[in-house]
Formats: sequence, structure tokens, C-alpha cells
Amino acid sequence: MDETMKRLLCSLLLLAGAVAAARAQTLADPTQPPPESRLLPQSQSDLPAMPRGPQLQSVLIGSHGREVAVIDGQTVRKGEKFNGAVLMEVRKNQVVLQKGRDKQVLTLFPDPAHK
Repeated sequence: MDETMKRLLCSLLLLAGAVAAARAQTLADPTQPPPESRLLPQSQSDLPAMPRGPQLQSVLIGSHGREVAVIDGQTVRKGEKFNGAVLMEVRKNQVVLQKGRDKQVLTLFPDPAHK
């Protein structure tokens, strides 16, 4: 075999090795869920509970008696109405709404165990 043939054969072998290595290096998509998640049936108990009713989003208690709550994106001061209920109390992480005799306590960080 002459020198040119040896170089050509060597180049072909290197190219074939590079193609085989490129095929072997297929990477998994890191944004895909793990394969185990496709094996488990998804039941209703696996889904997070959707909150019901109005959601307390923020509480502001000022040093000069200012008490404000943000409920479902609406700013409500103590004594004002929200959906027909009066904001009666503003605490550091909850508020009390009263509509007639009914009182509703909204908590800023509700405990998921009590839902």
C-alpha cells in the first residue's frame, strides 16, 4: 500500500469513528419531565388544591392607624366594603370580613393542611 492510500484509509476510519461517537452522544432534553412521571397515573389528589373564595394578597399596617388589605387585587381600607362585606379587622397576616352576621377570615399564608 502506498502512502496516499494509507492516509485515505486512516482518514476514513477517523471519520467513521467521529460519526459513531456523535450518534452515541444524544443528550436528553433537561426540560422534559423524568420518564418515571409518565408511568404514574395522575389522580385528582395529586393536583394542588385550587383556592376558593377571595384571596388575601397583602396586608399593610401603618404607624398612624392606616390598615389596608389587598384582596383579589383590590385595595380595601378598614371599614370599606369588598364584595358586599365590610373589612372589620386587619392583622399582620390575616383580615376579617363581615357580611351581616357572617364573618370570613382570610389568611395571607393559609396552611395547606387545613384545606
